[in-house]
Amino acid sequence: MLSDEKLHQLFYIKESELHGKGLFARIKINKGDYMGEYDGPVVSENNMHVLWVEKHDDVWVGRDGKNLLRYLNHSTDPHAEFDGFKLYAARDIMPDEEITIDYGEEP
Repeated sequence: MLSDEKLHQLFYIKESELHGKGLFARIKINKGDYMGEYDGPVVSENNMHVLWVEKHDDVWVGRDGKNLLRYLNHSTDPHAEFDGFKLYAARDIMPDEEITIDYGEEP
């Protein structure tokens, strides 16, 4: 897992044209690069910053995001994707580009 300091070296937060605040790249990120882990306490109820991951056979685990990755906005043409709680670049991301994910369906 990347430290908060390392995440701040890679990303910054600013107003988004998509929704509220968004996560933006400080540097070029290459397709396939590891971008950090969605970190926060495990929860059983949904709220604004909860990311749900299916662990196995319809068993879902939710984390209430407390690091910068909680500012990822939705797009059907995403820049990044999660493998579990780990985030990877789905394509090259340029500096100052907003980083998005596809929220998918609710569990």
